[in-house]
Amino acid sequence: MVRDNLYITVPSFFRCPISLDVMKSPVSLSTGVTYDRASIQRWLDSGKNTCPATMQVLQTKEFVPNRTLQRLIQIWSDSVNRRRDDSPEESTHSVLSYDRVKDIVKVRDIENDDFLANLSKIVSFAKESDMNKIFLAKLDGFVSMLVENLSNVKDVNILEKVVRVLELILNKIEDQEQLTNLMLKKSTTNPDCLNSLLLVLQQQSLDSRIGSLKILEFIAIDAESKLKITEKEELLSEILKSLSSDPDRRLIDAGLSCLISISMPKRVKLKLINQKIIAELKKLITDPNSIVSISEKALKLLEMTCSTKQGRSEISTDSALVQAIVHKMLKVSSVATEHAVTILWSVCYLFRDQRAQEAVTSGNGLTKILLLMQSNCSPAVRQMSADLLKIFRVNYKSCLSSYDTKTTHIMPF
Repeated sequence: MVRDNLYITVPSFFRCPISLDVMKSPVSLSTGVTYDRASIQRWLDSGKNTCPATMQVLQTKEFVPNRTLQRLIQIWSDSVNRRRDDSPEESTHSVLSYDRVKDIVKVRDIENDDFLANLSKIVSFAKESDMNKIFLAKLDGFVSMLVENLSNVKDVNILEKVVRVLELILNKIEDQEQLTNLMLKKSTTNPDCLNSLLLVLQQQSLDSRIGSLKILEFIAIDAESKLKITEKEELLSEILKSLSSDPDRRLIDAGLSCLISISMPKRVKLKLINQKIIAELKKLITDPNSIVSISEKALKLLEMTCSTKQGRSEISTDSALVQAIVHKMLKVSSVATEHAVTILWSVCYLFRDQRAQEAVTSGNGLTKILLLMQSNCSPAVRQMSADLLKIFRVNYKSCLSSYDTKTTHIMPF
């Protein structure tokens, strides 16, 4: 495969035996063969009961995520992306010394023809090493210069570079509260950073959109900052669009992280519910290609909406969504399972919603709960599972004695 004169060899075991494409979500059958989740799900849904590669009859159609292989594919993919980034056609090599960076900070002249080029060089400088990121984060006046540009500049090209630099050094900024105050407290010299972030989010540059979401997540440190961010209806709507407007999983993941960070206040949850976030989350958790972190965060947000009456009602009335939540139990990770159980516990046990209870029953939820009681789950999950069994008037011990666990695969966490 060729891209920009860069030849890429794909390791054969990264390819799905069915589609021959690089696997997005590798899962293993009981035969030990690994396939892409979407491909093997289509195979099984068509009524077949054999392993496509070996043609062995499957004792169970259950499959488990192959997280080791997924990590290897991610490492390989990141390496390929770095090689592309480092190719002469796609990157501007840093020619900046520490002293030159200091000079750029002192000038702050956005009218200077070299200003945009210098920002591009600073991006390359930051990407070179953690030491460079730390240098920039601690450089006197540098972060305030970025915020000043973010507040006052209207040129989208400059704004995107500013966002990119700020995102690269976020984790090296020691005073998170100071950055939050700089960006959210309006003054004559700092009109509105949020409008600029909204402008960047509306552009097509993927990296800058992801950078904007990460910056918003970083500065949402308390109830006041979360409310200030979400007061802007356009901004909240644009954050929500990141879940569906682009197929790139990095953007979706960043959007989910940002929404989790800003959604603690009840007022924000209600706004998101009114903007149909539950429907978007349903799409994510029912997507067979969804990666682990996206499934975990989508379930976390659904769990957060359960703290409102509107959220519980919308989840409970959608039997397909409740069954999808049941399906995620013991399928993705221990974190995803805990979020799924908490959602079901909230709607079925805590608030006794009959519609949700019926959906759990019809979705084979009782079997999943029984399996969960036998797994190495946390005490909190075990207690919620026991509460759910009480609701369904299930005698755990009698069910366990009659249930043949040998024929059922329990995902090891």
